[in-house]
Amino acid sequence: MGQAIRGSTRAPGVLALALVAACPMGVAAASGTGATDPPGGAGQAGAVTQAVREDPVVMVTPADGSTGVPTDTTVLVGVRNGTLKKVAVRAVKGARGTLTGVLSADRTQWRSRGTAAPGTVYEVTAVVADEAGGTGDFSSSFTTVRAEQGFAVQSLLPHKDYTGLTVGVGMPIMITFDHDISDRLSVERNLVLRTSKPVHGAWHWFDDRTVHFRPKRFWPAGTRVRLEARLSGVRGGKGLYGRRNHVLDFRIGRSQITKGSVHTHQLTVRRDGETVRRIPMSAGQGGVWKYHTTSGIHLAMSREPVTIMISPGIAPGQPGYYRKTVYNTVRISNSGEYVHSAPWSVGSQGRANVSHGCVNISPANARWFIDNTLIGDPIIITGSPRRLEPTNGWGHWQEDWRQWTRWSALKGFTTEPLGRSGGQ
Repeated sequence: MGQAIRGSTRAPGVLALALVAACPMGVAAASGTGATDPPGGAGQAGAVTQAVREDPVVMVTPADGSTGVPTDTTVLVGVRNGTLKKVAVRAVKGARGTLTGVLSADRTQWRSRGTAAPGTVYEVTAVVADEAGGTGDFSSSFTTVRAEQGFAVQSLLPHKDYTGLTVGVGMPIMITFDHDISDRLSVERNLVLRTSKPVHGAWHWFDDRTVHFRPKRFWPAGTRVRLEARLSGVRGGKGLYGRRNHVLDFRIGRSQITKGSVHTHQLTVRRDGETVRRIPMSAGQGGVWKYHTTSGIHLAMSREPVTIMISPGIAPGQPGYYRKTVYNTVRISNSGEYVHSAPWSVGSQGRANVSHGCVNISPANARWFIDNTLIGDPIIITGSPRRLEPTNGWGHWQEDWRQWTRWSALKGFTTEPLGRSGGQ
């Protein structure tokens, strides 16, 4: 019988494993007793010979004893002249946890999934079967690169408290980190999106800490969405690694798109392709640039029962100053634009533009509009010479697809499928 493998219990006839880690593949020679003379003397006919059988050869990456291994390195375990019965990669010093993986159909290769933790010693163990059916144990270890500092998600939208978890078809996913990210590709690769309906979209970096996702076209109504931010151990830059993972589940509601024209002074609200309300409006009076309502694809950013509106850039006592309490407002930009109740301009609504840039509607229509709007609903205004800037509020849809993907590391992808139980 061959020499026992470290920590193994082998059935008779199992031969020693040969370990090959990050070097050319080798084959362990079989060991045996050789031929013996039969009774009656040497050289007689019928001499017995013993066949040579090759031992399993195990190959592992990273090599045994490796240090400073990048956290996104794929752990590979392969075997020749045998099969893998079981493979485990477990943290034994530093962080806790295991790396999951996938075994090939012929059970000769195993590949890890996910990202390792920085500054951690991992032990790779495998149970290997030879061609005769006996088994042996194998182990090796490696150490990942040490993190100098960590990064985390500082804010994430949609959020149950700020937007609700059922949102409009224009809603972006918005992530802000607490440190500057220089390895954008590594981070994007680990922001996994799963949806109940296939969606093509892309992440877009507004700066080193802010990345947003939007589809190429509006979300399909009724889509369930799950964001899996698998950031634990992910490299964000030199010496910078993610601290933890995040999961966000939300839904896209019915498709409601509101369109309005500063020329016709009308808002038309369409839900799932059907017109559900026509609303007379009064847009910005113009004259001064800031008094033009911006044209473009706005999104409903907030619903506010009461908003205090103050004249921008005009102090109390100066001509044009105002401070007004306004009810039932839906914010559509960061430059002070709302769709809101304006009882003082009802006579002009549907006829003329008299506001300071907001979209004025009647109190009854404002009540209906705030009650029937989801955060992320598109509100599209046309006819104004002043264009909504992409960075003014949630002006994400003001960039065409080429402009949007210019600031994406992955340049676009189709979401992964979401199971029935996901996003509930």
